[in-house]
Amino acid sequence: MAIQIDLSGKVALVTGGSSGIGLGCGVELGRAGADVVLQGRDEARLADGVAQVRATGVRCESVVAELTEDAAPGTIVAATVERFGRIDVLVHSAGIFEPTPFAEATLDSLDRQWLINVRAPFALTQAALPHLGKGSSVIFLTSIAGIRAFPSAAAYCATKGAAELMMKSLALELIGQGIRVNAVAPGNIKTAMNQPMRDQPGYEEWMNSLTPAGRFGEVQEIASAVCFLASDLAEYVVGASYLVDGGWLAK
Repeated sequence: MAIQIDLSGKVALVTGGSSGIGLGCGVELGRAGADVVLQGRDEARLADGVAQVRATGVRCESVVAELTEDAAPGTIVAATVERFGRIDVLVHSAGIFEPTPFAEATLDSLDRQWLINVRAPFALTQAALPHLGKGSSVIFLTSIAGIRAFPSAAAYCATKGAAELMMKSLALELIGQGIRVNAVAPGNIKTAMNQPMRDQPGYEEWMNSLTPAGRFGEVQEIASAVCFLASDLAEYVVGASYLVDGGWLAK
């Protein structure tokens, strides 16, 4: 018998929810029965995302906000609680990746990646904390680049490594309140973020040859891991970083 993930009655807040992994998480959380709030910056893309989540049969709303602004976390949390009365699942999916050789990397690029990949989830988790009750779940979307180093990505590796350890620290601190904190660390996934690289001749074939599974991952494969961590099936999973990387880090 297949195990069914049931998130009925739960409310999930997903950042970066207008496209890519964030939107995929929103749709899968909806399929599992959760009501969903999608955060993003593009109102038109968010409207399309909301329609996709609602098509699963659940309620879905959006919040247009720039995560790097100081007032954004409070605004996002307040809007979620006002519309649905609670927050049970918080998914930190928003992120940016600016690969650049170190000699050419700028401090502005480092700051941008730090603000989105580290500061934003820190601030939003803190703002949501008063509304996260026993049995709730916070899930970071990190990266294999937060666990193993890659060239021409010093800033990205630094920020994702920071997110990994922030997750573990929060996991230890918040489990006493019944709040589970974990991460999903994707490998090479087909998203708009890496489309420019995948468009380069031979790039995808090269990356596939380096991946034991022999292919790029799909957004739904990340979203399925997120749904598991959000569910009661993962009740004993605390401070874990789930690799979904086609075997990349097993090499």
